[in-house]
Amino acid sequence: MRKRVLLLAATLTTGLLTALPITPATAAPSHLTGDFNGDGYLDIALSAAGHQVGTAQQAGAVVVLYGSSSGVSAARRTLITQNSTGVPGTAEAGDLFGESLAAGDLDGDGYSDLVVGAPSETIGDRDAVGSATILWGGTSGLSGGALVPQPSTLSEWGNFATGIAVADFDGDGKLDVTLAGRNHVRLYRGPFTRTGTPASNLGVGELGGAANVFAGDLNHDGAAERVYPFLVDGDSGGEIDYFTWNGSKWAMKNLPNADGLPGSIADINGDGYGDMVLGDPTDPSTAKKTGYKGGQISVWYGGPNGPDPAQTPTVIHQDTAGAPGTAEADDMFGSSISTGDINGDGYADVAVGAPGEDLGKAAEAGAVTVLFGSASGLTTKGAKTWTQDTEGVPGGSEAWDQFGQSVRLIDINKNGKADLVAGAGGENGYGAVTVLRGTASGLTTDYATFISARDVSVQGIGDFAWAIAQ
Repeated sequence: MRKRVLLLAATLTTGLLTALPITPATAAPSHLTGDFNGDGYLDIALSAAGHQVGTAQQAGAVVVLYGSSSGVSAARRTLITQNSTGVPGTAEAGDLFGESLAAGDLDGDGYSDLVVGAPSETIGDRDAVGSATILWGGTSGLSGGALVPQPSTLSEWGNFATGIAVADFDGDGKLDVTLAGRNHVRLYRGPFTRTGTPASNLGVGELGGAANVFAGDLNHDGAAERVYPFLVDGDSGGEIDYFTWNGSKWAMKNLPNADGLPGSIADINGDGYGDMVLGDPTDPSTAKKTGYKGGQISVWYGGPNGPDPAQTPTVIHQDTAGAPGTAEADDMFGSSISTGDINGDGYADVAVGAPGEDLGKAAEAGAVTVLFGSASGLTTKGAKTWTQDTEGVPGGSEAWDQFGQSVRLIDINKNGKADLVAGAGGENGYGAVTVLRGTASGLTTDYATFISARDVSVQGIGDFAWAIAQ
């Protein structure tokens, strides 16, 4: 298995833009988060942080697949690098542009924009400081961009913008951005100008550093909570801190019994409050007392004051009654998480990636398990695991495909049902993405779509679909 290696030095070089024209939207922009061309269909932004630009290895790129009534295809896409017209910066070896992604309309023009992290960007004599770029949406999709302001205090190897979340954190109707890095977390309040300037920005000093972040409204007050999971000495399962808006300022809260790093927020039980789903994919060990063999997920249910720290969360692993499969060491169940309503019943469902799942003799072929929400919370009733060996799913399970390395539930064809987008970061050594359509009875393989890195002009090692914009 090839692991991500962050290059410690960047070499100046040149690169190229690969883009195909997108039919402009003919109506007013949709104002939908994730609709970059405003045509009313949600689009998929995928990481290709290992994309080679000219001779610059791992310079990075973002690939956008534009949605339509028939879903997505490789023909309707744009590939953007730091050498693309209007995008600030220069594509350099090891920048990893596109490794982190988050979508939202930051300038209020009705078209969704995309915040792109380049966590190994070198600035001046500071190696791997990291940076973030806003790519602007418009009638033809994403084009041009601006840098998010960087604090001058960022240090070497800080990998700023490893984590990105976009949401309205203060309930003023304007989308905000938070960027997380190893030694600095920052909040940018919207709206943003086309120069990338926010209304204000400040450091989140209570945290110091955190490499992960996700967001959602846990208490139904119209202001999204910012959740920063991170590993600390003495709590190797991950400490969960989040910030909530009280009408005039943010207050930090903690879930001391919660563990996990990846996460997502949606209303699983239909009570109007967002629920926090956490993935804890690593096996228990001498140094890590929490979790379950092969990985697990937990659901912390929201309420008027957010999740009650004293509640007993719903915990599901592959040995839970009714859950498909069997828990095995290193399955990495819970290493990717997404929430969305697949069957249109009003309850959010959960897609769980297990990229380390072995299938027969194919080590780390990978799998995705879908669990359904209900009035009583997340349940294993009707749960199903999908692999590239499942009948009707394109391709076949091979060693190191790591199907499920990334997952996203998103309604691409506007039928009111969330579709599953699953990344297989190791497919053929370059990466690929599979899309399965949502229906009233769950996912279907009808119209299943498989798109590889080479289908969308991703070059070099690619690392295509290692991340999907949330």
